[in-house]
Amino acid sequence: MYDLYVFGAWAEFAVRWLHVITAIAWIGSSFYFIALDLGLRKAPDLPEGAHGEEWQVHGGGFYHIRKYLVAPAAMPEHLTWFKWESYATWLSGFALLALVYYLGAEFYLVDPAVMDLPIWGAVLISLGSLAFGWMAYNQICKTFVNANQTLVMVALFVVLVGMAYFYTSVFSGRAAMLHLGAFTASIMSGNVFFIIMPNQRVVVADLQAGRKPDPKYGKIAKQRSTHNNYLTLPVIFLMLSNHYPLAFATDNTWIIASLVFLMGVTIRHWFNSKHARLGNPHWTWGVTAVLFVLIMWLSTAPLRIGDEDQAALTGAPARFAAAEGFADVSDIVMGRCSMCHAAEPGWQGLAWAPKGVVLDTPEAVARHARDIWLQSGLSHAMPPANLSFMEEEERAAIRRWFRTATEG
Repeated sequence: MYDLYVFGAWAEFAVRWLHVITAIAWIGSSFYFIALDLGLRKAPDLPEGAHGEEWQVHGGGFYHIRKYLVAPAAMPEHLTWFKWESYATWLSGFALLALVYYLGAEFYLVDPAVMDLPIWGAVLISLGSLAFGWMAYNQICKTFVNANQTLVMVALFVVLVGMAYFYTSVFSGRAAMLHLGAFTASIMSGNVFFIIMPNQRVVVADLQAGRKPDPKYGKIAKQRSTHNNYLTLPVIFLMLSNHYPLAFATDNTWIIASLVFLMGVTIRHWFNSKHARLGNPHWTWGVTAVLFVLIMWLSTAPLRIGDEDQAALTGAPARFAAAEGFADVSDIVMGRCSMCHAAEPGWQGLAWAPKGVVLDTPEAVARHARDIWLQSGLSHAMPPANLSFMEEEERAAIRRWFRTATEG
């Protein structure tokens, strides 16, 4: 059984690494082509059908790149397709979702305090929501196909805010943020699989048959590619959020997630304006900073309203061990956390303490004071899904103890 646990841990690590590698490849090519497209310039010697060109230098060489708005007059002998980066990113991401959140649903997906779902029901909601995301987004694009594209993005933002609220109403905070990222990433991969690549195949088929391609296919593909460009940064934030409990384990998680999408738009607007040589809209950085500060405030606002907590984040273990309330906190932590965070975990399915954190002695509690305060006092990240039923009074005791130690 121990070997099986080890294999599972390494399998998760391998899939996570694969997911990161393919995501880097996809995001890199996506950002590059948007920047290239925005930087194209007219030239007097452009061939017929060419929209613009750009000269670039990299790695000691010069590159001369031209873009055809619809297609060249004849099919090129060599044509490179960019699709597998997207497909591999989604497939590896879904595999990771299954390994961590479906197989570990009791820890990470279902939180009885939010909604007491059976595991099979939670998995079905997860799968159904991903499919719904693509269908809703695709319908928005079809409905507003000839409208101002800002209207399309506003409509999509409304859907994303609604899904943020929905996910935080049915899943644990960690799973809610992760699913919103998967929801958005599924839209992005759906654009590539269902729209961009089929449209490009139609154009290629027309060229091979000697027909003049219809420009509408390229226009639609460009629209979806631009949407992907603006959605990328929020997806990265949401995928990383599970490492930061102040992002996913607070009372305002759905609002935080919604503001993240606005930050993604402001950041990409600056880069896209820069690449298009439209100036430097530095106001976007100010707006992004304000949004981020607002997110920081929202992450702890409920606690500050009822219990002012401005404690510092540093302190020696001896100081925490000597602080008032330490004995009670030690009992709370060892009673609520040590079934997992022990040298030999008592929780079925765990072969070792998560992240190597052992909390089965008072000395260990004092040594990990900051993490305990952050994970269980300031946020509700631990215990996961509150499996050991830590009471709010116990979380308040942790906050009081930590504040006493850091202010003393």
